[in-house]
Amino acid sequence: MSEIIENARIVLADHVIERGYVAFDGDRIAEIGEGKAPEKGTDAEGDLLLPGLVELHTDHLEAHVQPRPRVQWDPVSAVVSYDAQIATSGITTVLDSLRVWREEGAEAADGQAAMLSDAIDKARAAGLLRVDHYLHLRCEVPMPKVVIDTAELIGRPDVRLLSLMDHTPGQRQFQDPKKLREYYQGKSGGMSEAALDEMFARRIAHSEKYAPENYKGLVELAQKHGTPMASHDDTTAEHVQQAIHDKVAIAEFPTNVPSAQGLHANGIKVMMGAPNLVRGGSHSGNVATAELARAGLLDLMSSDYVPASLLLAALMLPKQAPNYDLPAAVRTVSKTPAEAVGLGDRGEIAVGKRADAIRVHVSPDGAAVRAVWSAGRRVA
Repeated sequence: MSEIIENARIVLADHVIERGYVAFDGDRIAEIGEGKAPEKGTDAEGDLLLPGLVELHTDHLEAHVQPRPRVQWDPVSAVVSYDAQIATSGITTVLDSLRVWREEGAEAADGQAAMLSDAIDKARAAGLLRVDHYLHLRCEVPMPKVVIDTAELIGRPDVRLLSLMDHTPGQRQFQDPKKLREYYQGKSGGMSEAALDEMFARRIAHSEKYAPENYKGLVELAQKHGTPMASHDDTTAEHVQQAIHDKVAIAEFPTNVPSAQGLHANGIKVMMGAPNLVRGGSHSGNVATAELARAGLLDLMSSDYVPASLLLAALMLPKQAPNYDLPAAVRTVSKTPAEAVGLGDRGEIAVGKRADAIRVHVSPDGAAVRAVWSAGRRVA
């Protein structure tokens, strides 16, 4: 065996081994057992051993590319720094969410999906990455050239998800335009009221002119390439019916209980924000992750803008929603998201699965990732 981790509390997909060991053979899990390991290995000292976390929607790479307003960092260096943070947060498979749209006056990271995907390629080819990276194309439906820009990227073998997004003021996540105004004023270093008025008017005009045809074109592209789709911020019965009709796999951040109920009842996996659970509610004033969990409507979570939140939310979930025990909570950040995008070779500690695992120390004051293995290799 290439690696044995012993004296661990092992969280499997459906139960917990209170004291046991896991053995790796190369990049695969070869053996799992209770009690004492057959030979000496790495002593986990009673810490949790979880499957490596699987993240489907994080735009946190942008914070490394643009660490300050109007400051652009070297893209390969940014990818390497971001990858290190992802790894030390316990995430061993990540879908880097790249914005596939260009908009005058918006954040500098907009419209740079081609540049960022190229930087990820370079870092991967140079052996600089610790964990497994794939792409999630975040497509803002009303943007004039979004279908053209998406067509240039969707044929890449690492594209695993395409989300259909619409942040037009007054719709979906930002039904209250004041919330969107607060978002941009905070995120962009304080856009003026006049600049926001101009941006909002432009977005509404784009939505009316381009959204219907763009939506159709994006769905056709995803279906042509066999790329799983995600709806985004479903709010109305019409949004739910559209997601069902177009056979989306994942519903990202539905904004209310009825929408989540309709999506979940039709086999669409409901994704909610881990920061929402950790903070105790939505920063946009929409439904709380915990509320959907208590209703049995939560399938998977995403760290969105705080990588460390994914592990914290999984550990908090059984306390917030007692209908989720620890294995069920861990599935929302490992097995379920992996399977939702066709990565059935990982996401659980099971013989034959990819040897992705994390050792986690839990104390009354929090939790810390003490070790990370990606494909059997210690990376943090």
